[in-house]
Amino acid sequence: MKAPGFWYRERPGAAGFLLWPLTLFWRLGGAVRARRLRPRRAPVPVICVGNLTAGGAGKTPTVAAWAARLADGGRRVAIVGRGHGGRVVGPHRVDPDRDAAAGVGDEALLLARTVPAAVWVARDRAAGAEAAARAGARLVLLDDGFQNPGLIADASVLVVDAGAGFGNGRLIPAGPLREPLVGGLARADLVLLIGEPEQRRRAVARWPQLAGAAPARLAPKPDAGFPAGPVVAFAGIGRPQKFFDTLRGMGADLVATYAFPDHHPYSERTAARILREAERRGARAATTEKDAVRLPAGLRGKAAVLPVRLEPEDWSPLDALADRL
Repeated sequence: MKAPGFWYRERPGAAGFLLWPLTLFWRLGGAVRARRLRPRRAPVPVICVGNLTAGGAGKTPTVAAWAARLADGGRRVAIVGRGHGGRVVGPHRVDPDRDAAAGVGDEALLLARTVPAAVWVARDRAAGAEAAARAGARLVLLDDGFQNPGLIADASVLVVDAGAGFGNGRLIPAGPLREPLVGGLARADLVLLIGEPEQRRRAVARWPQLAGAAPARLAPKPDAGFPAGPVVAFAGIGRPQKFFDTLRGMGADLVATYAFPDHHPYSERTAARILREAERRGARAATTEKDAVRLPAGLRGKAAVLPVRLEPEDWSPLDALADRL
């Protein structure tokens, strides 16, 4: 789904007011789902990394960086996710050499290719955590799942995109919130506010509840080797504009941009059209790591890929949370 523009305006506008009654059905659906599911506890500690809004906030880069840090420290960590955009029901351990994004989802495949930890996909998150534990994991990072009542998390980290914040502050479909803001923040053990310093300052000014959040940023990996010159950029992530802004901040000359919905499955025709546009303009096509795993096999490697990593200002809040378990 592509987020409507009015979700991220300070005032909800006419659309937000007209859709407000439907937020009651969203809340009712969540309550019914919570009552129907019987929460289960995994045999190993579970840390959920989630967010309060629909779309990307930086959860997957956070999980990737944290899992790598834990593994480097000797922790036997596994990552469990739903496999958004994929067909596999699971529990299934992702094989980066055999699985495809259409099966296990783009985020799970990207994590399996880049993180030294086992990655599992499961529609039933509790079953996924149990399978990871049987395979030897002693700690599970749950990629998304803050609103999923089926698996009990021993600790939860909320990730907030400082550039988008909580949008107009309304629930889906009148706004981007998955649940009410006050209650969601109260359930979190730690809030990670991701963005550049000025973005974080603006976010705290608008939402004072974020004043105690741990600061972090997403930055291109130092060895990215991204090409200079004109660029045709395309992205199907939660906020494509964030990717475009990153490229501009690196000095790229964006001659054209294509924004697609999150988890967009690229067809041969769409990918080839973008590559032709880049060739016509004498530019290089460029996309995100998450988008690259969704490109048709014959077109992979023909677009430049910008890898990013999470850079917390201080790892100690995250380290302390994991050590507590």
